[in-house]
Amino acid sequence: VQLQASGGGSVQPGGSLRLSCAASGTVDSINVMGWYRQAPGTQRELVASIRPSGSANYAGSVRDRFTISRDNDKNTIYLQMNNLKAEDTAVYICTADVKMRASDSAQRYWGQGTQVTVSS
Repeated sequence: VQLQASGGGSVQPGGSLRLSCAASGTVDSINVMGWYRQAPGTQRELVASIRPSGSANYAGSVRDRFTISRDNDKNTIYLQMNNLKAEDTAVYICTADVKMRASDSAQRYWGQGTQVTVSS
């Protein structure tokens, strides 16, 4: 399974970015997908996650500014980030909990990360 993230970049405070992450490979099912972020000198933190049903979970610091969505047919998730702040600057990393076969336990796969920089 490979996770390909895209959409990062540099933006001024108050601006918007949209991240995408596509999972590829032959799998039985993909359960929770999500975004983590890590800034230099800090611990990795969960930003948002989403189930196949569309049920989503957000970190308190991004709720009401970020929206996670999912296209199950494309095994792709999106993170719409609005009203970005300097403290949102980090490497954003997508994850997917994958079952390779129906009888397997789900394993978490991590993407390579995409840089988001918010600066004036």
